[in-house]
Amino acid sequence: MDNTITSEIKFVVELDQNRVPEKLLWSAQDGGINQEEAKAMMLSVWDSKAQETLRIDLWTKDMPVDEMKLFFHQTLVAMTDTFQRATNDEKMADTMKDFCDYFAEKLELK
Repeated sequence: MDNTITSEIKFVVELDQNRVPEKLLWSAQDGGINQEEAKAMMLSVWDSKAQETLRIDLWTKDMPVDEMKLFFHQTLVAMTDTFQRATNDEKMADTMKDFCDYFAEKLELK
């Protein structure tokens, strides 16, 4: 007897005539998200056979540069937290946090 549950996350990308993203929509029914608009997304998937990361990085043409800088900073901070939880490597997580602080300082985000 299989007791697995399936959950789906869906992304819809509306493109202009040059195939540049104009609108990003995402849905995650289990999270109560339905066709929510986003200006940017980064998706990483680990391919265990090839031992490499497959990525999709998209942003709409109206994504402001200042928001992109914030998006990157917040993504780096989130990746640092995930790295720490996944590996329990406190020393490297602290180093990554230092870099996030440096990144924010150089971009004058703080």
